[in-house]
Amino acid sequence: MRRVLIALAMAVCGVMAHADTYNYLVFTNTSGAMTTFGVNNLTLTVSGSNLQVSNNDGTVNLVLTELASMQFSTSADTITAIENVLEGDKTVRVFSLSGVLLGEYNSLLDAVQQLGAGAYVITNGSVTQKIVVK
Repeated sequence: MRRVLIALAMAVCGVMAHADTYNYLVFTNTSGAMTTFGVNNLTLTVSGSNLQVSNNDGTVNLVLTELASMQFSTSADTITAIENVLEGDKTVRVFSLSGVLLGEYNSLLDAVQQLGAGAYVITNGSVTQKIVVK
């Protein structure tokens, strides 16, 4: 639990200097489900084993041990990925989370347009990342 809190604090502090350029904070749980919050009047409070996230839209409690990642995002679009890691016009290979190759596409955009909702692993040359399509 202490490691989760330290990692969460480091993640928030590490992006504070640039957080004003992002409109959303996205939490991904261990099953791949994502919860997106607008950053206006955003507060994070740890209470026991829960992370309480509040903003102008209300308050949600997230179980800390079920959180896999947290990242700031510029949009609440149907795809959330680490920005500027995969180049848009390069061929990408799409894998299931269990490592099964699902297909090769001409670009990340082509792949996302043909994939169903879910979590995937995308490779582009030597770069690999996870994405979630809603």
